[in-house]
Amino acid sequence: MPTNVQLRLKLIGQRAIIFSIALLVLGCSRPSTLQEIRAEGVLHVITRAAPSTYFEGRDGKTGYDIELAKMFADELGVELRLRVAADNSEILSVLDRDFAHMGLSGLPAGPDMSSRFHSVANGIRAKSVVVYNRNSDRPESLESLHGKSLHLVADSNHYTQSTAPADESSPIKWNQHKGMDAAGILARVESGDFSYAVVASNELELNHVFFPKVKRAFSLNESTDILWLFPGEQDESLMKAARDFLAKVEANGTMEQLAERFYGHLDQLNYVGARTFLHQVENRLPKYEELFQEHANAYNLDWRLLAAIGYQESHWRPNAVSPTGVRGLMMLTRNTASHIGVSNRLDVEESIRGGAKYFTIVHRKVPERIPEPDKTWFALASYNVGWGHVEDARRLTQGAGKDPDRWMDVKEFLPLLAQKEWYTKTRFGYARGHEPVLYVQNIRRYYDVLAWMTEPDTIADARKKPWFERIEGREPIVSPGPGISTPGPDQGLSEELGYLPPTL
Repeated sequence: MPTNVQLRLKLIGQRAIIFSIALLVLGCSRPSTLQEIRAEGVLHVITRAAPSTYFEGRDGKTGYDIELAKMFADELGVELRLRVAADNSEILSVLDRDFAHMGLSGLPAGPDMSSRFHSVANGIRAKSVVVYNRNSDRPESLESLHGKSLHLVADSNHYTQSTAPADESSPIKWNQHKGMDAAGILARVESGDFSYAVVASNELELNHVFFPKVKRAFSLNESTDILWLFPGEQDESLMKAARDFLAKVEANGTMEQLAERFYGHLDQLNYVGARTFLHQVENRLPKYEELFQEHANAYNLDWRLLAAIGYQESHWRPNAVSPTGVRGLMMLTRNTASHIGVSNRLDVEESIRGGAKYFTIVHRKVPERIPEPDKTWFALASYNVGWGHVEDARRLTQGAGKDPDRWMDVKEFLPLLAQKEWYTKTRFGYARGHEPVLYVQNIRRYYDVLAWMTEPDTIADARKKPWFERIEGREPIVSPGPGISTPGPDQGLSEELGYLPPTL
């Protein structure tokens, strides 16, 4: 009869044989891409610096695609590591060699994409649009460009959207620029170095305010999906997981909210407004920039946000006075000035300090559960029309079955406060509800320009960083300043800082 030791040895031997067989089986069957990612705990993504995909924002690394990629990595339970490429050509080369799990290039669907890569639509659609310098003749069609040069980013896929050949026999010279992005193309159209170019419509929208001499001529195609790209050598496990994830965030409204965050404020600054703003940045802002920085720092604010508020209120005019008696660079009402300890509203430093203090107060009134940047958008609306009216709009939003904590939902209901059938149902009554919506949109756009102008090396710096870099968590946009006491329920402040039409 076998002893216990012999039985144990026999059992161990049997287990060893089973384990060996398992190893042999596993050795013959490579894990899927998704299994490899989860085993390593890292999702490797390559992208490029552009407002449509990735950039350094005031809260760190952000961009429509990057925010989605962060969520996707969280969904997979892995770390997101980002490589910033110089241009689309590098992204496509890396994916061709299967050196990254996915690429965020901002490229649209096209024949070349489908034959080389797996892909899924990211929720944004765009057209290839021809642009020109406003001092050049406006082209009406590709035929009107025969004999001329059309400039575009290399590997941007735009020429595949047209019926015109992009070879030596073409009557149009298609100049593809390696190492240049859409902003670089637009800058050269702005300066007149390029008369005509092609860019994606979404990138034009995101950059147009910075290049007011650039005009849109016509589209080469109908809107097509912007894609997330996956190496053709990969199996489809990661692509399918991404498709399921994007379907989920589209269904629950997250994708729509993200699109509003990055694209929802881009139509608020026309050519004249953009030129005027850029002129005042050069001529008026330098007089007050240090004051904006000093008082913004005292209340943990981004000084460019405070400056954008000041421009919206008065175009940085210290003696501005509205017909309703609101006055000063930050356009404080008498009640507001008294409440926050400002004795002379026409004193520039007092006005800017008061604006910083008051914005901090209204920001603190916004519920903590509302995340940034929506918390700041609500605070800006409150700065303009008063928190009581913002709360009324939030109640209307909730009553309609939408989310009262999302700015993109509430901004639809604020204009209803000017209609009797709606404001009679609210606590604080009538308000010019269109104005806070425009107010917030304008300030967001002014901030975009100031951030761009004060951080000229952002893209260049990003390209100098190590190839793989962890995406860190973000800090709040603002935080309560020292010595601030939240005001009581007195709604005498509900009409502070009414909208001032931008008169020079």
